[in-house]
Amino acid sequence: MNTLLILLTMFFSPPAKSVYDFSFKTIDGKEVKLSKFKGKKILIVNTASKCGYTPQYEDLEKLYKQYGNKVVLIGFPAGNFGGQELATNSEIQDFCKKNFGVTFLLSEKVSVKGDDINPLFKYLTAQENPDFTGDIKWNFEKFLINEKGQLVHRFRSKVTPLSEDIVKNF
Repeated sequence: MNTLLILLTMFFSPPAKSVYDFSFKTIDGKEVKLSKFKGKKILIVNTASKCGYTPQYEDLEKLYKQYGNKVVLIGFPAGNFGGQELATNSEIQDFCKKNFGVTFLLSEKVSVKGDDINPLFKYLTAQENPDFTGDIKWNFEKFLINEKGQLVHRFRSKVTPLSEDIVKNF
């Protein structure tokens, strides 16, 4: 009976209406519901430690320090593109702190593409917005969520965190 109930819940759950329907585990294992950030903007970034765009961590940290009262910043480490992420959460956390002084939220390592895609990213990549939809193409793509939990902008990797295209939204 329990198995049937679980299957019914999986297949007949209402679709997510906003990012507030999702949660994630931080890099140190704590469960965080995105609904905790209702009323705030959220910038979600898929990150990697061994990528040509990895230096963007520095600007992400600057953005967090400058606009942290206006936007929640969450990095989601992923190794989907050329295996450019370190193997363990502790290695990722150490790398980010040592090399870039990262103090903004980091999730545990996730998948942002493919059969094992994290449910939040499956949702985000399908959401209509004025920019584009579809699969993430590379590390350091950015998703800007408004105060109502809706995706309002999406930025490809080459758009730097402190670019006018991003900061004008804060």
